[in-house]
Amino acid sequence: MIPELLYPLFFIFILESKITSCHTPENMKSFYLIKPYLSERRFFIFLGLACLIAVDFLQLFIPRIIKWAVDDLTAYRINIITLLVYALYIVGIAVLIGIFRYLWRRCLIGTSRRVEEGLRNKLFYHIQTLSASYFDTVKTGDLMAHATNDIQHIRMATGMGMVALTDAVVLGTAAIGFMAYINVKLTVFVLIPMPMIVFGTRFFSKKMHRLYGEVQGAFSELTEVVRERFAGIRVIKAYNRQQQAASRIESVSKQYIRKNLSLVKITGSFFPMMVFFSNLSLAIVLFLGGRQTITFTITPGDFVAFISYLGLLTWPMMAIGWVTNLIQRGKASLDRIDKIIQTLPEIDDRLGGVILKRVKGSLLFKNVGFSYTPGIHESGTFSVLYRININMDPGKILGIVGPPGSGKSTLLKLIPRIFDVSQGSILLDGIDIRRLKVRDLRSGI
Repeated sequence: MIPELLYPLFFIFILESKITSCHTPENMKSFYLIKPYLSERRFFIFLGLACLIAVDFLQLFIPRIIKWAVDDLTAYRINIITLLVYALYIVGIAVLIGIFRYLWRRCLIGTSRRVEEGLRNKLFYHIQTLSASYFDTVKTGDLMAHATNDIQHIRMATGMGMVALTDAVVLGTAAIGFMAYINVKLTVFVLIPMPMIVFGTRFFSKKMHRLYGEVQGAFSELTEVVRERFAGIRVIKAYNRQQQAASRIESVSKQYIRKNLSLVKITGSFFPMMVFFSNLSLAIVLFLGGRQTITFTITPGDFVAFISYLGLLTWPMMAIGWVTNLIQRGKASLDRIDKIIQTLPEIDDRLGGVILKRVKGSLLFKNVGFSYTPGIHESGTFSVLYRININMDPGKILGIVGPPGSGKSTLLKLIPRIFDVSQGSILLDGIDIRRLKVRDLRSGI
């Protein structure tokens, strides 16, 4: 069972799962990766959410103080002492907001950093257990992207996801309540453009989600190409391939820039749209609220406070749409990490494996064959090694020679089981090495 204190975050993932599919348990299967770290810090999550809610409510009191001051000023019933008291109220609230804001950031953002650290360590530890054949099919750049960008997205979902959802629910609901307390009719008119902010954020978020994935893919490709060129710099210099290497880097870099510029076009349209709808609500307030102020339906203080609450409401409206995209990206990244974690090593200990206590050194190759592709041909046509027979007594030395690509390194990699033989068997001190504990075997070499 998920601890009660984790229900806010669990709700985020459930919300996203319901948006994407009706099969919630299937979509929630990767949640187990971050559950231990959230459970470990459940007290800090509870404290952080409490401080965040406190900040939201403290922000709602500032417009009320401004209302009192404006009403007193327009009625000419205020003096310098009263103004000073109002100012000290706001300063006191600002100090409390600063303290609580530090606490919630320390607790909630700190929790997301703990998730990031734990996931990265878990991922790296697991990757080390995977067999060499896995790395023949997966690019190093892709693994680096998983260990950086994907884990960063998960961190944002667990940290800012909780913050955005809490603000959207608490601050948004409370701000609308305070606005309705001032004037219900004006509140209804002002809220008309707000759904457009939610739907607009949702619309742009889908496009941003797709483009973020493309940017991440381009970043992965760029990382892999640069890594290959740096790793092979000696070969590049020996064969005067500097120009070709530079041209390849330039081509991949341009592709990366193109993907980022496509993303900028969307983000560049998104924020002006937010400003437009926010200002549209402000225009409604100025026109209708101004008329009600003139007719004394509401006081000048109420009018100013209403505008302040409208400013506070803009972020929760944006957060409703933004948090969906944030969790989408985090969940997609979590699923990608889970896919790697669920990959099992091809070479592992067998049940009832033999524990090797002391190595004498007798080594026997019996009709050993090996191919990097599964299902070698019986004739050995597609084999790297075919019908290798070697009998090595302890203390003896054997020299192996051959042209590049003839299988010398591959032959040596079969002994510590970096790869497993495709045919035949290798015996160490009379025991098939596939029956030995992998750790014992490699420690004895």
